[in-house]
Amino acid sequence: MKTADIRSTFLDFFRAKGHTIVPSASLVPASDPTLLFTNSGMVPFKNVFLGSEKLPYVRAADVQRCLRAGGKHNDLDAVGYTARHHTFFEMLGNWSFGDYFKREAIAWAWELLTGVFKLPAEKLWVTVYHTDDEAYDIWHRQVGVPAERIVRIGDNKGAPFASDNFWQMADTGPCGPCTEIFYDHGADVAGGPPGSPDEDGDRYIEIWNLVFMQFDRAPDGTLSPLPAPCVDTGMGLERLAAVLQHVHSNYEIDLFQHLIKVAAELTGTKDLANQSLRVIADHIRACSFLIVDGVLPSNEGRGYVLRRIIRRALRHGWMLGVRGDFFWKMVQPLVEEMGAAYPELAAKQAFVEDALRTEEQRFGETLEHGMRLFDEVAGKLTGKTIAGVDAFRLYDTYGFPVDLTADIARERGLAVDMAGFEQAMKEQRERARAAGKFEARGQMPAELASQLAPTVFLGYEALAATGAKVLGIVRDGRQVGQLVEGEQGFVILDRTPFYAESGGQVGDTGALSSGNGRFEVADTLKMGGVFFGHAGTWHGAQPLKTGDAVGAQVDATRRQSIVLNHSATHLLHAALRKVLGNHVTQKGSLVAPDRLRFDFAHHKPMSREELAEVEALVNAEVRRNAPAEVRHMAYDDAIAFGAMALFGEKYGDEVRVLKMGEFSTELCGGTHVGRTGDIGLFKIVSEAGVASGVRRIEAVTGAGALAWVADEERRLGELSHLLSSSGDDAIDKLRQLFDKQKKLERELESLRARAAGSATAELAGGAHDVAGIKVVAARLEGLDAKALRDSVDQLKQQLGDCVILLAGAADGRVALIAGVHGRALGRIKAGDVVSHVAKQIDGKGGGRPDMAQGGGVDTPGLATILADLPSWAAGELSA
Repeated sequence: MKTADIRSTFLDFFRAKGHTIVPSASLVPASDPTLLFTNSGMVPFKNVFLGSEKLPYVRAADVQRCLRAGGKHNDLDAVGYTARHHTFFEMLGNWSFGDYFKREAIAWAWELLTGVFKLPAEKLWVTVYHTDDEAYDIWHRQVGVPAERIVRIGDNKGAPFASDNFWQMADTGPCGPCTEIFYDHGADVAGGPPGSPDEDGDRYIEIWNLVFMQFDRAPDGTLSPLPAPCVDTGMGLERLAAVLQHVHSNYEIDLFQHLIKVAAELTGTKDLANQSLRVIADHIRACSFLIVDGVLPSNEGRGYVLRRIIRRALRHGWMLGVRGDFFWKMVQPLVEEMGAAYPELAAKQAFVEDALRTEEQRFGETLEHGMRLFDEVAGKLTGKTIAGVDAFRLYDTYGFPVDLTADIARERGLAVDMAGFEQAMKEQRERARAAGKFEARGQMPAELASQLAPTVFLGYEALAATGAKVLGIVRDGRQVGQLVEGEQGFVILDRTPFYAESGGQVGDTGALSSGNGRFEVADTLKMGGVFFGHAGTWHGAQPLKTGDAVGAQVDATRRQSIVLNHSATHLLHAALRKVLGNHVTQKGSLVAPDRLRFDFAHHKPMSREELAEVEALVNAEVRRNAPAEVRHMAYDDAIAFGAMALFGEKYGDEVRVLKMGEFSTELCGGTHVGRTGDIGLFKIVSEAGVASGVRRIEAVTGAGALAWVADEERRLGELSHLLSSSGDDAIDKLRQLFDKQKKLERELESLRARAAGSATAELAGGAHDVAGIKVVAARLEGLDAKALRDSVDQLKQQLGDCVILLAGAADGRVALIAGVHGRALGRIKAGDVVSHVAKQIDGKGGGRPDMAQGGGVDTPGLATILADLPSWAAGELSA
């Protein structure tokens, strides 16, 4: 039975048993920001089991995509070297949420395996938790499994209820016993039955685990019965396919065999059992589905795990002799195998291919250099451990990830001194800190923080406050009692309308006033996380003292500009996801009064059409003038409400949700417009890359956008005036000028080539003969580096055995091109020729033995240096 048929048969079986068929959830957990990836079938239903989510059905079945390649559950290093480890795998599961329980779950599992899939009953073994007599009796008395094939498993992990056959979601909460079904591959395979000393062999393989969540575990370890026991089952599709297709390894099933054959064709490998082919076939599934689910290669979090998997696959391709693109070409055969089951894969095929191709091309040169250096390091080893400094050099110089170094080392029976690597990393960070200029902003003295309550923020509703009390003053990192005329410091109030820099939004400016003077607020920062520090300068005849009452006034015009840009940032984020895809996530932002800056995950530059579409979407929402609603709710409720949360961000029990129409819903603590129409106008002014896999958009809104448009009109007017045209035909006239310029440049190039030809003919005739080798050293005026190279090539053809150095000068600098040809190649190198001249004119150079280039300062002595070159060459040629 083919893998695709196993999927559909499983779902059809449980559909007939009254189960709702649920599509696979994303590999990126939607409701659990603490989890890196969906690593088991129960992850999408976690909140159901915890009681915080209710579903409209009580029975479900699914085929869930899972990934174990990062965090606590990480099988990456074992992939390719064992029969059953994968990064990406599919989990077949059926679920009962307070409906059926042990009797039905066990009976249906046996019916499916023996009645539908036709597995021999005598080949199946089962395990139960040692005190679960109910499950034992169902297996033995109802199903008819002989007692000798039912194994009771006790607490084998060092604590009560710590057992292979007792499952728990966490240290407390829902838990319960489980029963596992094993398949016996036969006596010709090494290994013993479950629970025996040699159970880790490959003869008895677990294929299905039925978990019975029937208890609630308290902090003291006591178990109380759950009011509505549930069933959670999981059966690995790849393992089941291996059993049903009568093969021992998962990599021998039809799905993997197709991918392995394609990988063999792309890499020119004849041995289909090669471990590297297994790695490539496994990794294309993980990489493709991660990209489908919105993850792109980057240097942190999920993106880093994806990058590591891609690079591991590329390195195995390199081991098979591949020196060009190949990995992205595996997407098409993957779609052929899994596109019907997962239409989203087929729909995003081109996007996945593009993302993989970009990463593959980016890493190609790094891999080439890194592998060469690794081989050098490994070749010089006297022991079995690669020094940490060498691993760091691979990382620091060539961008070669240390985990990839460790992976290669492990394959060769070597280890990496990770402690030494970390020490080298630490020393580099310390050097960077020492070289940089760093000044702590908003440092909060510990003794002051312990005395104060958090600042109360009034700025959502008001831009001014009276009677605010000065709780503390900080100057030069120390608590002080007062500020006198002209002194700078931080003033902490009990309550304030000033927004402190947070979440990309800059801090407010304004003033604090009392009868004694005025404190000019230049910025507002969070100090100690919960105190708002007003940074500024005191101006007054009397000091500003702790305990004084002040009035607080935010610069309203500046705040309004910030508000427009911040709300526009949310609309921009939503528009980018609509145009580019859900892989777009925020990677950083700046919300200032004059502009907004938004960094986001995307693997290539945006086209003009994409930028125009994003801009049009945002402005359409501005014209729609939807209300900007702010709600406070529990985090889980906010996620259920549709709010977007960023992985890695920390949120409290209660969060602030900003909803602008039906277009954008995000968690945000910043200040915002009342309606989207307040933004007025949104205009993108630039789009560029700032890091691998990260793009940046800068934009303006409101009056700033109008000013930008007016400035563009002014520039267009100036351009039209210079071209003596109207604005309508300015582009055509400019295009005509460019075409004319290109024509003139071609004519000039032709004239230079003719001049160079004449010059080379003259130089060839005046070449010096040094022991049968022709030597030419000359300065040619009016030729750039390309023309000089062409002249060197011409002279090589004319002279045969020769040494040539040509110099061309412009703007006080000299370009040097050297060439060596024929018999001279074995006696002198072009790089040596260039270096000899360059070092005499404060320059440098280098290159290949037959062609090299360099440069230096145009000095009066250059003529003498060139005239002496034949004598120097004679010495080198005779050495």
